[in-house]
Amino acid sequence: MDVFDSMRVYVLAVEKGSLSAAALACGISATMAGNHLRTLEKRLGMQLLQRTTRRQHLTPFGQDYYTRCKEILRLVAETDAQAQNQQLAPAGRLRVTVPVTFGTEALMPALPAYLERYPEVSLDVSLSDRVVDLVEEGFEAAVRVGELPDSGLIAQALAPYRLMVCASPAYLERRGMPLQPQDLGQHECLCFAPTALTHWRIGDGEGASRVPVSGRLQVNQGQALRVAAVHGLGIVLQPAILLEAEVRAGRLVQLFPHHELPARPMNVVYLPDRYRSPKLRSFVDFVVERFR
Repeated sequence: MDVFDSMRVYVLAVEKGSLSAAALACGISATMAGNHLRTLEKRLGMQLLQRTTRRQHLTPFGQDYYTRCKEILRLVAETDAQAQNQQLAPAGRLRVTVPVTFGTEALMPALPAYLERYPEVSLDVSLSDRVVDLVEEGFEAAVRVGELPDSGLIAQALAPYRLMVCASPAYLERRGMPLQPQDLGQHECLCFAPTALTHWRIGDGEGASRVPVSGRLQVNQGQALRVAAVHGLGIVLQPAILLEAEVRAGRLVQLFPHHELPARPMNVVYLPDRYRSPKLRSFVDFVVERFR
């Protein structure tokens, strides 16, 4: 007899109060249920139940064995479910939240490949720069830029979030090329509002220095800052993923390419008990593969 089947019969006999009730629950005869119990007791060399014509009692060992059987059967069922989930094709609606710039400039161009690979998955992507509570707001994964607090979430690292300093050819022709970071103090610098910085941190191989910057234009959105820079309104410090295409097209010129600029860690995070979901696992694996 299969030992797990015998354990199931024993657990049901304890919980339902009799072997006949356990037999009914398992869809077997009372004789077969008795055989399962005797097989266990013979295997263990210990009596599990003391039975009379009216009732049954657990022996001290039987009580301990019942508790262990419950745990073993739970683990077996959980493992079986996990294996079954891994064999299922990812499907269903998946809600994720990502920063605005990363989502617009990096994730959206990558999504056709993901959706083609997993045709049964529907994505609901929320672009937001605030830290979203995954549980309270019903999201299954998030991409986060910056140091992570100890939140209990599982994190997988992506490539660091690099910054670039750029200006348009027209601006540089009009105002001149800054040769050193310290020259930025004599230029129009486009700042991100409402947290406009009065200094930009730029390194030169001997350590990073804080360079004073100022400008007449502040904007609260990265894409708008890029457009302002392309149209010659000033020098911009923004994520590389926002500016690289403009540099390749010649609409912007990268400044200080050999200097070290700030980079922030970036991770995809999710709740520890959700990764068994095939659709979530497919998304996390895709993002790590594409942006690691």
